[in-house]
Amino acid sequence: MRVCLASRALLIKERNLGAVNTAFGTSTPTGVAPDIPLNHIVVAAVIQWRGRIALFRRSGRSSHDPGLWQCITGFLSAGATPEQQALEELFKEAGLRVEDLQALHQGPDLVVTDRSGTPWLVHTFTALTYRRRLGINREYDCYRWTDPRKAKRFANRVSWLDSVLSATGHGTSSVPAPQPAVAPRDEARPAVGSMNGTSLRAHSV
Repeated sequence: MRVCLASRALLIKERNLGAVNTAFGTSTPTGVAPDIPLNHIVVAAVIQWRGRIALFRRSGRSSHDPGLWQCITGFLSAGATPEQQALEELFKEAGLRVEDLQALHQGPDLVVTDRSGTPWLVHTFTALTYRRRLGINREYDCYRWTDPRKAKRFANRVSWLDSVLSATGHGTSSVPAPQPAVAPRDEARPAVGSMNGTSLRAHSV
């Protein structure tokens, strides 16, 4: 079910038209980025609430990166824009609807290589939310809110997470992360609940 609407343009901020090759630490215009097939193009969204970011631990039953911490990700579907795909993944993996977001900032595109040397194109985003309580799906077994400067304390994180955090302004040596234009609504609900029968556990560090 696609929950994103192109008409929600107020959520889509200006796009950085550059692709960063993290393997070589260089920046190239999007137009000369490597020719990457659709099945190697993904979105990566960092959820931010009151200056903290949410990291998600992949389920031990997952066939890919079990037990590792990461942000929200998903493959770009045929016919979808990166913004649409980011909104869909935020709903599917974190339970965030359009009305739960104050803004969706698009960061620079990254070109990262996997262990086999295959390049992947990553469209990065920061999702500013009013909600502290998230609704994770079965891909994850828990999530944690943390100060971005403490993200490297998560030793068992995916290898590409630091590149995404740096691109979105959440790294220790990156530009400042996007900030809400106004103070967010008070969210006082406890960060424990369930969605589709999945237990949710949230912690802060």
